[in-house]
Amino acid sequence: MADRRDFIGLVAAAAASAALPRRLVAWSAVDRLDRIGVQLYTVRKALAQDFDGTLARLAAIGFREVEFAGYHGKRPAEVRDTLTRHHLDAPASHLPLEELETGWDAAAAAATEVGHRWLVVAWIDAARRKTLDDYKRVGEVFTRIGAQARAAGLRFAYHNHAFEFTPLEGRVPYDVLLESTDPAVVEFELDLYWITDGGSDPLTYFARWPGRFPLVHVKDKAADGKMVDVGAGRIDWKAILHQRQEAGIRHYFVEHDDPPDPFASVAASFAYLSRLDV
Repeated sequence: MADRRDFIGLVAAAAASAALPRRLVAWSAVDRLDRIGVQLYTVRKALAQDFDGTLARLAAIGFREVEFAGYHGKRPAEVRDTLTRHHLDAPASHLPLEELETGWDAAAAAATEVGHRWLVVAWIDAARRKTLDDYKRVGEVFTRIGAQARAAGLRFAYHNHAFEFTPLEGRVPYDVLLESTDPAVVEFELDLYWITDGGSDPLTYFARWPGRFPLVHVKDKAADGKMVDVGAGRIDWKAILHQRQEAGIRHYFVEHDDPPDPFASVAASFAYLSRLDV
């Protein structure tokens, strides 16, 4: 009888789970991140001096993904071969907006050869963002580039800093960018330090624009506002990353703009995120 009661209980539990919303079931258990990446801007000086050795050290830490911000004189084929040698993937790369506007064919060809899937613009020149109409025009440019990217089998995203969250003419410019770009071809890489530094809440954006943030930069903010290793600051990573499905996050890139010891910094951030229950 005990076995029968146990069996009936298991069936009932399974039926109850099936009746729950898919999202609730998916996130009811403790989970951890996998394939944590690193933005190579953090180790840019080391990369310029020893490209192969730097990627080897990052792989030894445990990273499986990297995001580029320049190839430091290496040809795309050399970059691809080095990544393969160290069992690394490079889902994304940062490029200047002007390079994508004037040299699209070369940028797309290089990205395809290396194996990138996202081309990411990480800065809008101050002269191009003086008014909200400027931001709308930039949004139109983003949509055009995004369409080119999709046609080439790639994807396009924009990475923020803090200035996009400073109100302008009664609006938040980042909102204008989200509204004025086609979600079918323009995605966003949310820098979780800079949005916090700009006084906004990532969770609000995840809820308002679900699925538009496939990439994030993970770096922490201390009480005095300084950038610190992930886990050493005040950002609530558990709360933010628990909503990764709603946000659409697929890739997490650790970053610190100017750490005293870049390798120690990314190793500490990797260790924290690896053991974080989200």
